[in-house]
Amino acid sequence: MEISFSGKRIVVTGAGQGIGRDIVKKLVECKAKVIAVSRTKSYLETLKQECPDIEIIAVDLQNWNATREALSKLKNIDGLVNNAAIAMLRGFFDITEHDVDLSFDVNVKSVINVSQIIAADMVARKSGGAIVNISSQAALAALRDHTVYCGTKGALDSIARCMALELGPHNIRVNCVNPTVIMTEMGKLGWSDPAKAQSMISKIPLGRFGEVDEVVNAVLFLLSDKSSMINGVSLPVDGGFLAT
Repeated sequence: MEISFSGKRIVVTGAGQGIGRDIVKKLVECKAKVIAVSRTKSYLETLKQECPDIEIIAVDLQNWNATREALSKLKNIDGLVNNAAIAMLRGFFDITEHDVDLSFDVNVKSVINVSQIIAADMVARKSGGAIVNISSQAALAALRDHTVYCGTKGALDSIARCMALELGPHNIRVNCVNPTVIMTEMGKLGWSDPAKAQSMISKIPLGRFGEVDEVVNAVLFLLSDKSSMINGVSLPVDGGFLAT
């Protein structure tokens, strides 16, 4: 199945590294005009060296007003990938107020903020569009030391369903992709210990962690017109983890 985004303008948050960076590269391969958003300007600059035609915006999405100032100038956007996220991994009794506030600010509140900005223009233009949120299997299953992270991703899935309900009449589709462990820098935070990693792998019927391109392909499908009747879903990319 070939997917082209020729003539489409797509925003990707958390684009500086990890899954977001690969999403940008693949979208460029598929002829999209990409606006890459990240807190760290140096990551964006190296990405632009690889993909010279992209537009880059450096902004801390935790800052509601700065985000609005930076992104409100964007117009004629056809798609949005809410990928920016952080993971604060601690045992339940070790969780701090800072862990909770920062995690929900970045993983949940910023998604609402960015989506409001982009979707408002879609509605005004009556253009329709697609929004894909990078969630996690942690939205749908309890994981040790992941209380706050699980909470943010569960909230994200619920918010996406509400967005699908309210934005669907404007022909804006909203879906989530819910990967298992992907060994990006964030993935290594929780799963670099071989014993812990093997414990998780043993629960995945396919017997391995996921690859970045397996997540990217799911995102591209949900952004594209190939998924034109898919709205409000949480799509596991987990090798069957949630089936067990």
